[in-house]
Amino acid sequence: MNIFGRFLDERFFAHRYRSTSYGGIAGGTVAMLLFLYRYLADNVWSWDLLAVGITMVVVKWAFMAWYYATE
Repeated sequence: MNIFGRFLDERFFAHRYRSTSYGGIAGGTVAMLLFLYRYLADNVWSWDLLAVGITMVVVKWAFMAWYYATE
């Protein structure tokens, strides 16, 4: 008897996919806004926040291009 079969169906995976996508977008947005705040308020370049934000954007665009090209 599969205990998880009742809970882990296609709806669960669709919700997990969408929530992960929204979480990544929110994380990238927060990183970029925090970078801009530190730059505008303190005149400090936070290279780590900029790298995190740009990495999230590049990865999202790369996967979007990959899915567009392969479907």
